Amino acid sequence: MVTIKEIAKAVGVSSATVSRVLNYDPALSISPVKRQAIIETAEALNYETPRNRNKANGPVAPSLLTKLVIVHFLEPSDEIADPYYVGVRLGIETRCRDLKTEIVKVFHSDDLPEASLLESASGVIVIGKHSDHEIAWLRQHARHVVFADFDPKSDHLDSVFSDVGLATQKILDSLKSSGYKRIGFIGSHESLNGSVQHFAEKRCVAFIDWQKKNGTFDPDLLVLADCSNGQSLRLDTGYRLAQDLLALAERPDVIVTSNDNMAIGAYRALQEAGLSIPKDIAVISFNDIPVAQFLTPPLTTVRIHGEHIGETAVDLLLERLSGRSYGKQVRIATELIWRDSCRKPLDL
Repeated sequence: MVTIKEIAKAVGVSSATVSRVLNYDPALSISPVKRQAIIETAEALNYETPRNRNKANGPVAPSLLTKLVIVHFLEPSDEIADPYYVGVRLGIETRCRDLKTEIVKVFHSDDLPEASLLESASGVIVIGKHSDHEIAWLRQHARHVVFADFDPKSDHLDSVFSDVGLATQKILDSLKSSGYKRIGFIGSHESLNGSVQHFAEKRCVAFIDWQKKNGTFDPDLLVLADCSNGQSLRLDTGYRLAQDLLALAERPDVIVTSNDNMAIGAYRALQEAGLSIPKDIAVISFNDIPVAQFLTPPLTTVRIHGEHIGETAVDLLLERLSGRSYGKQVRIATELIWRDSCRKPLDL
């Protein structure tokens, strides 16, 4: 496990500063550049230090990938607020650094990238959700396109992602085995193709389906925010939605949040209410960002291997450049990391 001290040493700041950044302390005054350095270093150390990459399993034809364009669905400030997506991008960049590939990053804006930029690259990796119109435009102007952390549901397109719906089912099965009965859910509606699709986000759909299948669905335990470019998944939204659950006459005994940022917000709401985690209400989440292991108590969360998603996206692009002519969709397995914020089933 990476330590705060190691992160501080790598960035050249104090351990206290690292702790406050990772815990999203709003009172901390720090430059955006330094904040980004801390978050990127925490994410990089978290997955690079324990791993010994097998260089023997190298790329098929590294010389073919000379220039890569990364098209991100988030703005830079939104990416910094969600280290999971930093991990996806770093997975791409680390793999490309091994290949000595030039990288151009294009973050979200109201305008599409310059067509000439895509046309000059060997290929494009698209991070996150994009509309049908954007997908069609990207395919028109890029030689090859791979989607990372998003599955456009097309047999013709390459994509790599994790099944968060399946992971949600596994969470709920585990919580049931642990004896939890009133399970609350904090998440968001889906936003795609310019409209909000209510109750359509994959974790939300899985939660509703599981509860109805088990005869335990209570709409009061489902609290959602509107979603716009991931902004609704921040800790302030988690804080507000957790307060909604705490206002119920009969509170949940465990809260599932759509990502770790929202879990941090829920922690604050619970602590302000004088409640103990997990004695009074347990918390379980998604992503396993670096701060999850440093929370009090450490957060139980689904590890979505963002860095492997990024690396695999590069490998899919290399396969295309080497002649593969058919679409390929790759699912990266998730892993439930049990920590002290939630009671673990006895059979695990």
